[in-house]
Amino acid sequence: MKSLYVGAAALALTTGAAQAGGIERTSQSLMILFETGNLLEFSLGKASPELSGRNIAFVEGLPVEDIDNVGKDFWLPSFALKYDVNDRWALALIYDRPWGADVEYGGENPVFGGTTAEANTHTITALAKYQFNDNFSAFGGLRFQQAGGDIHLEGIAYGPVTGYDVSLDDDWAAGYVVGAAYELPDIALRVALSYQSEITHDMETRERGPLVDPDGPGPIPALPLLNASGETEVKTPESWNLDFQTGIAQDTLLFGSVRWVHHSQFRVDPAAFTAVTGDGLIDLEDTTTWTLGVGRKFNDKFSGAVSVTYEAPGDELVSPLAPKTGYTQLRLAGTYNINEQLSVSGGVSHFWLGDAKPETSTPDVARASFDDNTAWGVGAKITYRF
Repeated sequence: MKSLYVGAAALALTTGAAQAGGIERTSQSLMILFETGNLLEFSLGKASPELSGRNIAFVEGLPVEDIDNVGKDFWLPSFALKYDVNDRWALALIYDRPWGADVEYGGENPVFGGTTAEANTHTITALAKYQFNDNFSAFGGLRFQQAGGDIHLEGIAYGPVTGYDVSLDDDWAAGYVVGAAYELPDIALRVALSYQSEITHDMETRERGPLVDPDGPGPIPALPLLNASGETEVKTPESWNLDFQTGIAQDTLLFGSVRWVHHSQFRVDPAAFTAVTGDGLIDLEDTTTWTLGVGRKFNDKFSGAVSVTYEAPGDELVSPLAPKTGYTQLRLAGTYNINEQLSVSGGVSHFWLGDAKPETSTPDVARASFDDNTAWGVGAKITYRF
């Protein structure tokens, strides 16, 4: 029954959580620690979002026009190594890119045209697991992460700060992971709870923007209040994962997870922009994501899996830099064992993204409507056992 998990794991790892809440791009799974034997994995995924909408006529005379797709395709490479030191201890090393953003509003629409956001992370996780007995284990480790990004605001939705630009230099920082699991090997039952801490980055920051008139039509002239250099604290958020699997029939596995992410910890509040506007650049809601799936071993060569993931929509007023809320995802995957050492996996995901209204100003004012959007994700993985 254990070998069947390969198919379920391929589903989760190769097609990813590429359109999950906030800036999340992967589920940051740690379940490779529970694979049998020593193995090395390389995987590559690609996500293709379709995020389009129409602006809202929030001022008199503003035409309502289409906003073409603002979501750019992105790639998700990953690497994992798992090694059994002995019957009690297992080690793992994982590289992935769990957080990111890649949004670009074309210049045709006057509301947000020219606005862009790009953020990338690179994370290395070093893990150890101790097996107390056949039923109980504990695991933990450290996460080392590089993060940085650039944001440019453009369009009449941003009023006097249109043209603002900020660069956040890459920064390395560390966090930690802890967890525990209960297993019944005879029926392939496993329940694992894990916690991943937030990681706090202090990013060197350069802000540039238009002249700002501090007193409106008053006597003080417009000043370069948005031009500044300094440091900005940015946190990638903490999360809890509850992963489970159990055999429900011969060669058939039920698996799933519940994941909570503290997305509201992720804020980008550059000093000059916050002083001028009274608010930061990004404000996200916490999310809970549910996954349920079935995997089946058809023969010694091939296994497959199907799963459904659901994340409930939140407040429809969202940041223009993340114009979606909630989603439903259908995933299909399969694994083919070439021989006892080598296997290949592939998967495909389709996402139905929640409707949202990008907003600006304080209090929030909807500037556009993004409805009926979707995304596709595909992935492949090579596993070598030694």
